[in-house]
Amino acid sequence: MSERNTIDSVLGDSPLTGGEIQGLNYDPISMDPDVRVVKLGGQSLLDRGRAALFPVLDEIVAAKDRHKMLLMCGGGTRARHIYSIASELELPTGVLAALGGYVPMQNARMVQMLLAKHGGLYMLHDDFEKLPLYFRLGCLPVMTGMPPFAYWEKPVEGTRIPSNRTDAGVYLSAEVMGCPRAIYIKDEEGLHEHDPKKHPDAKHIPRISVAELEELDLPDLIVERSVLEHMKRARFCKEIQFVNGLVPGNVTRALDGEDVGTIIYAD
Repeated sequence: MSERNTIDSVLGDSPLTGGEIQGLNYDPISMDPDVRVVKLGGQSLLDRGRAALFPVLDEIVAAKDRHKMLLMCGGGTRARHIYSIASELELPTGVLAALGGYVPMQNARMVQMLLAKHGGLYMLHDDFEKLPLYFRLGCLPVMTGMPPFAYWEKPVEGTRIPSNRTDAGVYLSAEVMGCPRAIYIKDEEGLHEHDPKKHPDAKHIPRISVAELEELDLPDLIVERSVLEHMKRARFCKEIQFVNGLVPGNVTRALDGEDVGTIIYAD
């Protein structure tokens, strides 16, 4: 009987269930830190139609020769409708995540078609590694913001709504690309102490750390709470920015690196 062949490696005899693995304390590479990963809000922009979306796309097109951009789309009201029906039918979290992923995919296809003459290119998750080529060709890649966990989304305590939705997908994309900041285009000035749509006098918070934000324990957050958990362990994407895309010029300022809106940063 022949002896079993082995390949020497640090992980060869590791169960991969422990903590820090000795010998693998290296820093990952930053693949393309200059990319602007931008989320187009579902309810904030896409559900509002052309009056809200078209001016934002105009600013993006005007900036495409200065910045490499990956556009990602939220789901909006239609995704919430799916979550509501599926929850009433008592379907598990993984099914809700799979169903909810179709709406931001539809939104991404619409945005791609609107940007087609400017190099808009619809991109699947499996094409992520082609981003460097798309940027060199002058394309504007557009993809769904929903991360591809689908049926494998982890269960959430107290609810069946997936914790990793389009905000998380956008953030994780920025982290894997090595980008220092992810940009979320909304219909409000950023983070407030209360929902500004319900409380017009709510105080705006221009800059805050993850720890400070968690300590405030706000009833309404501008971002999925899972993103704050991801930020604590991030190597690259240490900031997320929220800007009001309904104000002309805000998107351009954010793309150019200005701290317009609200910045949430990792400690």
